Amino acid sequence: MYSKAQAQDSQHQLIERHAPLVKRIAYHLLARLPANVQVDDLIQAGMIGLLEASRKYDAGKGASFETFAGIRIRGAMLDEVRKGDWAPRSVHRNSRMVSDAIRKIEARTGRDAKDHEVAAELQLSLEDYYGILGDTLGSRLFSFDDLLQEGEGGGGLQEDTSSLLHGPSHELEDNRFQAALADAISNLPERERLVLSLYYDEELNLKEIGEVLGVSESRVSQLHSQCAARLRARLAEWRA
Repeated sequence: MYSKAQAQDSQHQLIERHAPLVKRIAYHLLARLPANVQVDDLIQAGMIGLLEASRKYDAGKGASFETFAGIRIRGAMLDEVRKGDWAPRSVHRNSRMVSDAIRKIEARTGRDAKDHEVAAELQLSLEDYYGILGDTLGSRLFSFDDLLQEGEGGGGLQEDTSSLLHGPSHELEDNRFQAALADAISNLPERERLVLSLYYDEELNLKEIGEVLGVSESRVSQLHSQCAARLRARLAEWRA
């Protein structure tokens, strides 16, 4: 079988064979990150992830090496991005404020919070509210791993994706979270749900999504950030 053949390869052969995977993942992530993130930094971090994968891979667990390595590589790259988080504390604070406002409105009304309602809850003009959303997307990668992360280093569900490969308790926790996340996504407003689908499933960038929806790239940015805030609000019970 393919996995058995790979298990017999030397560590050097595994790394050499899958080095192109590192570049592919790096450029895929780069398209979603702010301009000051360098692809060389992602590749360097990804190679470390690949090296770690070659040391820890166990063919007996059923997953192919490429699948296992892909998780490790992506996780190492995201860790590098998080370590270099350049956003000021005010951006993280504002992100939490938006999520809190959305949660209060939706608890009060029993429906999706609208843009103008969130702005009013925060005592901001609609323009200033959109500015906060723009700052949030520009400063931080929105991945599902980060949905529950507290902005200033607080608690929350901060499992690295690769850690979920170890032990039944991690897998059970991940399965429960994934079910809660899927339910939260299915109940998003239609346009936000479409943005997620185009961004993560179809792998379009913000400009391309804007062309599909017939709106500006900045409006897609706002929808994307508001979607992240809404999901954080609806998954609040997962915070530690």
